Amino acid sequence: MPKLQKPPFESPSPVQLIAKKRDGHEHSEGEIESMISQFLAGTLTDYQMTAWLMAAYLNGLSQTEMRALTLAMLNSGRTLQLPSVSSTKVDKHSTGGVGDKISLPLAPLVAEAGLAVPMISGRGLGHTGGTLDKLEAIPGFRVNLSAKEFERVVARVGCSIMGQTTELAPADRRIYALRDVTGTVACRPLIVASILSKKLAAGLDGLVLDVKVGRGAFMKDARSARALARALVETSRALGTPARALLTAMDAPLGLTIGNALEVRESILLLQNDGPSDVTELTLELGAEMLVLGKISRTHDEAKKKLRSLLESGKPLERFAKMIEAQGGNPRVIDNLKLLPKARSTSLLYAPRAGRITEIDSLVLAEVAVQLGAGRKRAQDVIDPGVGFELLAPVGHEVSRGEPLLRVHAKSPGAVRPFESALSSAFSIGAKGPSRTRRLILGRIEG
Repeated sequence: MPKLQKPPFESPSPVQLIAKKRDGHEHSEGEIESMISQFLAGTLTDYQMTAWLMAAYLNGLSQTEMRALTLAMLNSGRTLQLPSVSSTKVDKHSTGGVGDKISLPLAPLVAEAGLAVPMISGRGLGHTGGTLDKLEAIPGFRVNLSAKEFERVVARVGCSIMGQTTELAPADRRIYALRDVTGTVACRPLIVASILSKKLAAGLDGLVLDVKVGRGAFMKDARSARALARALVETSRALGTPARALLTAMDAPLGLTIGNALEVRESILLLQNDGPSDVTELTLELGAEMLVLGKISRTHDEAKKKLRSLLESGKPLERFAKMIEAQGGNPRVIDNLKLLPKARSTSLLYAPRAGRITEIDSLVLAEVAVQLGAGRKRAQDVIDPGVGFELLAPVGHEVSRGEPLLRVHAKSPGAVRPFESALSSAFSIGAKGPSRTRRLILGRIEG
């Protein structure tokens, strides 16, 4: 009697996939793989993927589905091996925050310490700025490198930051753009799959994650942020790449600038050892995690001391200039910040009363910045790199009535007028008293 044969896996239709997740059921690994394959082949359309993303946002994904989605998106393109790069390859990724420009100074600083930093980054997502958008504010800087170009820059300079090519995690690149404009950004499994599929495509030996917590982050509370951090670390380890995560505060903006060219300027000032204290401190903390994970340093304190010494030497700034030049940009920006793009108009927002700045709502500032052109409301929107804000009175600062709180960089004087009330509401001014020390590091997940 002939043996019964196991029937071959039959790919479900796009409608079946959407309906299954809409009704709260769990996909098999084969169904997740089939969905990504159909999406890339065009038999599952953008609008159908958008419907599935919303169903996943509302009903969630299991650990198995999340891992399968990450792997399917990772395997949707090629992965880099970087054979000419002999140093240990460790990268850092942030879940996104307001004023978060850490990647720009961090990559050359950590490379100066002896690690290779092959960084595949993204564009602005929702109200948060994107590393690629910031770098493109540097005249001539190219983020669209081929795999060979990327490898050459990492091998020669020690670090490179580029965007996803059509070869690397192409499924993530397309899904990322859809999430940005459909309200499905703040979904833990989708965030995990997006981050790890493109990060692990770089052939890393280790990954450090900066998971933001607070009003200006996608994760608004410590519990959800910790869950995301743990999911990222555990999924990365399950797929073969050691990882660790820091939970960091994102109630107030990070640093003193919001906007692409302004944040590049602040990053260069940091590498000149003249950056804001919070940005400098977080750069050193994340860099220390990278050095320990990459076995350059034995302890966090030892690593942090090493990085502080390197920062004071000025050598990471020179390495940043080399990276800029290697990727087609004008390296003279490190000596002449006037070469960065500028907005056509600047104006000031003034304090309505005297007191101490007790809070700054980073989400409000970020949303207004997007409206003014510093970010995207639609996937096809073009960013104005000169638009943004300079904080003149950070949290804890005492102000007098009529003292400037914010310098607004806009396309025209009239562009900011509809948002003046919203900008004023972002600043909470209380009675004078002792300033509160801002706590940056809220937790650590080591796996």
